[in-house]
Amino acid sequence: MSKRITIDPITRIEGHLRIDVEVGANNKVSSAWASGTMWRGVEQILLGRDPRDAWSITQRFCGVCTTVHAIASVRAVENALDLPVPMNAQYIRNLMISAHAIHDEIVHFYHLSALDWVDVTSALKADPVKASQLAESLSTWPGNGKNELTAVHSKLKGLVDSGQLGIFANGYWGHPAMKLPPEVNLLAVAHYLQALEVQRKANKIVAILGSKTPHIQNVAVGGVSNPISLNSQSVLTVERLLAIKEYIDSLKDFINNVYLIDVAAVAAFYPEWTTIGKGVTNYLSCPDYPMDEKGTKFVTNGGYIPDGKLEAYKPIERFGDAYFRDGVAESVKHSWYKGGKGALQPYKGETVADYTDFQEAGKYSWVKSPTFLGEPAQVGPLARLLAAVASKDEETLKHLTRLLTTIEAVGKIKVPLEGLHSTLGRHAARAVACQRNIEILEAQWKLLIDRIASGDAATFNQPVFPKGEISGFGFHEAPRGLLSHWIVIENGIIKNYQAVVPTTWNAAPRNENDKMGPYESSLIDTPLADPELPLEVLRTIHSFDPCLACAVHLTDVTKRDIVKVRAL
Repeated sequence: MSKRITIDPITRIEGHLRIDVEVGANNKVSSAWASGTMWRGVEQILLGRDPRDAWSITQRFCGVCTTVHAIASVRAVENALDLPVPMNAQYIRNLMISAHAIHDEIVHFYHLSALDWVDVTSALKADPVKASQLAESLSTWPGNGKNELTAVHSKLKGLVDSGQLGIFANGYWGHPAMKLPPEVNLLAVAHYLQALEVQRKANKIVAILGSKTPHIQNVAVGGVSNPISLNSQSVLTVERLLAIKEYIDSLKDFINNVYLIDVAAVAAFYPEWTTIGKGVTNYLSCPDYPMDEKGTKFVTNGGYIPDGKLEAYKPIERFGDAYFRDGVAESVKHSWYKGGKGALQPYKGETVADYTDFQEAGKYSWVKSPTFLGEPAQVGPLARLLAAVASKDEETLKHLTRLLTTIEAVGKIKVPLEGLHSTLGRHAARAVACQRNIEILEAQWKLLIDRIASGDAATFNQPVFPKGEISGFGFHEAPRGLLSHWIVIENGIIKNYQAVVPTTWNAAPRNENDKMGPYESSLIDTPLADPELPLEVLRTIHSFDPCLACAVHLTDVTKRDIVKVRAL
C-alpha cells in the first residue's frame, strides 16, 4: 500500500518549495510533485520601463542570485542592440561572476547540503587526534591540526551540553541513513565552521568590483561603470586589484585542500548515492566568460546533450545563438498561470496569475515548465561538467580526474562516468566547477591587470535605442545552471520580458506532455530508510541547490500594504 509524504517547506534553500512523494510498500518513491509556492511578478513590473533599468530590477528576483540576473539582463539588451562590450568590462564582469560562483558553491556544499550527510552529534564520539591524522594524510590545510579540531570538539560539546544547538538544532541526527565515522563527522563540522569565514572572501571580491553585494551597482548596458585609474583612490585601482589577488590565493587553498577532499569523502562513504537521483538526463548548458567584445569566444563550453549521450552533444556557440533561441519554450499547463496556448517561446511568453490550489493532475506550482526541443532538461553543474567532457575540455577533465582519484584513495572504490548521473554526481560536478572557477578568476585578474598596463582604460560603450521593435536574449551559466533573460523592446521601452532561470528548469512541474521535471524525476525509485523521516528526499533535492525565489515571487491577492517607505 502506498503512502503520501509532504515536505513543506523544504529548508536550507532559497525561497518556498513543497515536495510531495508517493512511497510504495517497498519504501521507494513511486511518484513525485514539486511545487513552487510563491509567485514571481517581476516580469510585469518591468513592462513599460527603460531597458537600461532592467538589470537593477531583475536582481531583486532574489537576495542570493543577484549578480547573475544583472549579467543576464544587460546581455539581453546588448544582444537586442548588437552592442559590443569593451574587454575591460568583460574581464570585470567575468571576475564578478566567477567570484560569485565560488561563493555559491562553497555555501551550497557546507551550509545548505552537508548536514544531509553529516551527523553532527556523532562528531562528539570522535578522537580529535585521529581526525587530525586522517585529514593531514589527505591535504595540507592548516585548519586540520589537532588543536583546531580539539577546539571544535569542545565547542560542539558545550552546545550539546547546554541544549542550545544553534545552527545545528534541526537535523536528522542518528538517522539510519547516516554513515560517516565520528572522525569524518568532526572534520566536516570543523570545515563547516571554517567555510563561514572563507566564503566571505569571495563575496568581498564581488563587493570591491560591484560597489556592494548582494545587488551589485556597477554593470550597465554597454559595459560597466567602473572607471579605471592608476592614481585616483575613488575608482578601480591597482591597489584594489592587488587586494582581490590576496582573496583569490586564500580561496584557492581552501577549494583545493578542503572542499574537494570533503566531497570525495562523502562520495567514498556513500557510494550507493552514485546510483540514486538520476532523473532527467537531457542536459543543457551555455558557454560563458566571453573573451571578445561580441560574445563569440568563451573560456568554458556549453550545449545540449540528449538522453545522456555525450556523442550527441551539440554546442551553443555564441551570444544570440539561433539553436538555443529557437529551442526554448515554456508551458503553464500545470502552473498557476493563464494558458491554453501551449508551450510558448519566451519572446511570446505570458505571466498572468491563475491560482487554483493544489491539483495533483492539474495545476500545482507557481513554477513554469521550460523545455528544450520539446523535452525537459536538467541544468546546473552536472550539465556543465558533461558538456566539458563531451567537448574534451582538458582543464575541466584534469579536475574531474583528480576528484575521482581522491574518491578512490579514500574509499577504495571507482566511480564510473555513468555514476555522475546521480545525486552525488551533482555534488562532484559542483566541486569540479569550483576548482575551475578559481583558475578562471585568477586568469581573468591577470588579463585585466595586463590590459590596464597597456594603457587601455575603456569600460563602456553608449547604447542607442532605435525606433520600432527589437528583441534579444542574454544567457549566463549561473552557479545553479543556465539562466536566460528575454526582452522585447518597442521604441526604447520594454514591451515583454521573461526570465527562464535554472530553478525553473529543474523545479518544473509536469510539462505540456505531462513529463516530469528534473526534481520530480530524480526522486523516482529513491529508497527511504524511514518514510517518517524522509532524509533521502532532501539529499537529492538539495543536490540541485534550489532557488525558488528566482523561479517565483509572492503575491497577496487582497492587495494589502506590506511595507511603506518614506523618502527623506
